[in-house]
Amino acid sequence: KSPAMHRAAYRDARLPHTYEAIRVTAAELPGLIGELRRGAFAGFNVTVPHKQRVLELVDAVAPSAATAGAANTLVRDDAGRITAHNTDAPALALELGGLAPEAHHAWTHGRALVLGAGGAARSAVAALALDLRVEVVAVRARGERGAALAEEMRAHLAAAGSTTSLVSEPWGPRPADEAHTGIVVQCTSAGMQGAEPGEGVAAVVAWDALPPRAVALDVVYAPPETPFLRAAAEQGIRSANGIGMLARQGALAFELWLGGPAPYNAMLTALV
Repeated sequence: KSPAMHRAAYRDARLPHTYEAIRVTAAELPGLIGELRRGAFAGFNVTVPHKQRVLELVDAVAPSAATAGAANTLVRDDAGRITAHNTDAPALALELGGLAPEAHHAWTHGRALVLGAGGAARSAVAALALDLRVEVVAVRARGERGAALAEEMRAHLAAAGSTTSLVSEPWGPRPADEAHTGIVVQCTSAGMQGAEPGEGVAAVVAWDALPPRAVALDVVYAPPETPFLRAAAEQGIRSANGIGMLARQGALAFELWLGGPAPYNAMLTALV
């Protein structure tokens, strides 16, 4: 969806730029970064599975990417130096803020739950800890992955000056903890078209124990409604899928590349 979104932005801004999807293997990645450095391209977005590996190939890592331990946007300056950024985290924070604009103060004394331990979970932890300053963030994942992510992210957050407490939890509902949880972010691919069914991930949240003013965000955007979002709706929990986050991270990348305000509405319209 990103090419359609960015092409719509360039049309709206009357710019001559193009945006193309390029499939690249791990072995090909250094060569492609070299082409960016030489000016064959003006900038890159980076998707899975290269978001972490790319940090080893750039000249500088912005705080957003350093904290998340992953990058999704590469910016080339006039001298050919490449800086890695992460626009997923601030985009996620903006989406959550839009769901509950009245709740920012409460979140600084509250608890959030992140489901999953992959790249999206990294961005979610960074957003919750740094942008929203949530007091406690719990990572709930299968096996030992959640504990490993929590341990790694604690070091990143400490380096960024965050006071958020980061904990890991087993894969299953915890009603006593959900009673104090104001945000739930679903960061796995469950429910996505072509991925595993989403009923399993929806079942690891004790929905009926969440406070009435809680919010839920599913990073999956295709299909637009997942079992996770249906479970949230059944309890009257304000929720959103990942399409707004996709548009927001793209708009932030546009601004990093081009130095001006992005036509967010045009980008969002191209996705829905």
